[in-house]
Amino acid sequence: MQQYVIGLDTGNTMTKAALFDLCGKEIAVCTEPVGTLYPHPGHAERDMQELWLRSGKAIQTVIKKSAIHPSQVAAIGCSGHGNGVYLLDEQRNPLKAIQSLDSRATELVEHWREQGRWQQIYDYNLQGIWPAQTGMLLAWLKRYDNHIYNQIGSVFFCKDYLNYCLTGQLGTDYSDLSGAGLMQISTREINARLLELYDLAELQDLIPEVFDSTEIVGKVTESAAQATGLQQGTPVIAGMFDVVAAALGSAVEESGQGSLIAGTWSINQVIVDQPVVDPKVFMNCIFDKHRYLLIESSATSATNLEWFVREFCQSEQQQATQLGCSVFELCNEKVVAIEPSADSPFYLPFLHGCNDYVSARAGFYGVAGWHSKEHLLYAVYEGVVFAHLNHVNKLRSAGAPFGSAVLAGGGAKSEVWSQMFADVLNVPISTSTGREIGAKGVAIGAAVGVGIFSDIISAMGSMCSIDKEYQPNSTLTALYQMRYQHYQRLAKVMAEPWRLQALLED
Repeated sequence: MQQYVIGLDTGNTMTKAALFDLCGKEIAVCTEPVGTLYPHPGHAERDMQELWLRSGKAIQTVIKKSAIHPSQVAAIGCSGHGNGVYLLDEQRNPLKAIQSLDSRATELVEHWREQGRWQQIYDYNLQGIWPAQTGMLLAWLKRYDNHIYNQIGSVFFCKDYLNYCLTGQLGTDYSDLSGAGLMQISTREINARLLELYDLAELQDLIPEVFDSTEIVGKVTESAAQATGLQQGTPVIAGMFDVVAAALGSAVEESGQGSLIAGTWSINQVIVDQPVVDPKVFMNCIFDKHRYLLIESSATSATNLEWFVREFCQSEQQQATQLGCSVFELCNEKVVAIEPSADSPFYLPFLHGCNDYVSARAGFYGVAGWHSKEHLLYAVYEGVVFAHLNHVNKLRSAGAPFGSAVLAGGGAKSEVWSQMFADVLNVPISTSTGREIGAKGVAIGAAVGVGIFSDIISAMGSMCSIDKEYQPNSTLTALYQMRYQHYQRLAKVMAEPWRLQALLED
């Protein structure tokens, strides 16, 4: 009887289930949207019960679509967006889920920076503090939402909550915990002093057991089997931070390889053998038992295109429905028709903030009467890639090699966007076979967890392959470098107006 593995990949806007055979072929995929709640400006939350229902439906759909028997699913793994925080109360009921798009802790971060606490925390977690980081969100809840804070029974992350729904077991993994800044990177342990610096010493016992990503944390319960269509007893692995899953699913495994993810977040990462101590770099997180990911990221990527399409492309959405295609395919066609020019408008992709400027907002600049909506759409594509380049340059400055990269996420589905990445970053860009790279990465982990493959390398050798490669165009690279310098100037000049606008909102 042929075996399959399922990967469940949950980001900030949707949850995706994908069924793979052991050669890495996508047999069936289902994407379910998961709403974001905005109870106050800067707050981004989600309904935990909706997340589970949508995830269960996605799993059930891929089993039905593939027409396999549930017993053929050898294992399932979950990956999820990092940081934010998912809380259960003391009775293990859903309490609150805060997403990694949240910015409520911005002022607290600034206050702690002024106190010098950023450096003290950095010495342990090699990422310091930032608004949507798990520790800062918990610190904010303790100060400003004590009613919720006092009910906390378990602290974990997006994929851990889904694992709990599947198995009834509590657990997390090293990649998520280190990526959230709650682990001392050098020792790979939860450090009591680090939690004290966050004013969270009392929460140490509420962080569940930490597993390696491919370890089995439990098995599908009877109730979860009914909700998902899985067979009761199906093994569930600990899973991983979605950036790790995307690297594995896009065939990035060797030290020194670059991995780019153009999704809700701009993820730019390199596998390194040792943690890199450089405060200018956003994050170190644990990749496997011996190595690390050096990560530069921010919420400045493809979510900007989703916003633009939602707010300004109603006619294109109607046309896509009539043609039976994706509205993003029409967007790609419109961008291809725009010739890159020094005169084109600029877009700063800071809908959800920016690491370099705490009060940053998105905006178009240099728009003239002869520019069309298509020019603005092109500016969104370009601005997103410029945000990635800003991160890649920080990795390069820290000494990380970045001579080539594999692109994943929604941006990788667009040939015009993929080519723009090659031209702007001035490196060869490749994309992997298959569309659901994050789901594939965690499915690879599931296959290793139940012993189908002896290790990740052998699993990737069987389940991953490169689909397309894009070489940089030197002429366009020169134009983009000139425009990128102006993009940087715009952001710097706007820092003070952004700060003053934030004061107006207080």
